[in-house]
Amino acid sequence: MGSMHSGGGRGAGYHKMVVSFADRFAARFGYRLVEARDYPYVDDMPPEFHAIDRRVSPFTQTSVQRRAALYESLQYVLREGIPGDFVECGVWRGGSAMLAAMAMRHAGHLNRKIYLYDTYAGMPEPGSRDVDLHGEPARAKWEEGGWNHADLDDVRRNLARTRYPQENLVFAPGMVEETIPGVAPDTISVLRLDTDFYASTLHELRHLYPRLSPGGVLLIDDYGHFRGAKAAVDEYFSGRPPYMHRVDYTARLIVKG
Repeated sequence: MGSMHSGGGRGAGYHKMVVSFADRFAARFGYRLVEARDYPYVDDMPPEFHAIDRRVSPFTQTSVQRRAALYESLQYVLREGIPGDFVECGVWRGGSAMLAAMAMRHAGHLNRKIYLYDTYAGMPEPGSRDVDLHGEPARAKWEEGGWNHADLDDVRRNLARTRYPQENLVFAPGMVEETIPGVAPDTISVLRLDTDFYASTLHELRHLYPRLSPGGVLLIDDYGHFRGAKAAVDEYFSGRPPYMHRVDYTARLIVKG
């Protein structure tokens, strides 16, 4: 029996034509075709996650898989009583921090502080090691200006929407190399790193990972996307590499032993 693409000139061009027709047909009814492997399936998540996610997604660039992983990490540390505050390095408009605040508020845990480290003036100058997974230097994008700029007032307003106690929000503006460890909690339960580059990621790990409680969760946003961030993580854990769970193509999750 011949296959659909083996005869009569029905090769890649025929397949492309069929997909194009189907895509146009679906668009007439307000739908869009996507490849199954790219579908961010999180329908198994609880209703409260979806309610929170709808509110925070406009203020973050992370994937829904990463947002679900953050939510589940918070549920885990709260349920198991893992001590420590929530720390995020690389805040942008505050979406992930909003998710953390709303998840903790929903669970009735309002006593943990939320530490938010960012320049609040856009991405700092990248180094020579900061290239993406395709080998493109980050400097090219940085030189365009305005990369991930979100000012402190904007982030404060967004966090205020969560109604998390304002006295438990700690904003640390500036380069992390200058603010950490001068401003840092003694104990951390969830540590989220999202500053993209080699130098900042290595600095954060050196000073903050030792403060992460046993059983605490480390979330690394840029391990797969930026080679510099990956190099920093691999260097820090070179003596005894932990298991890293792959959240999506770029994010990794570690539970501290």
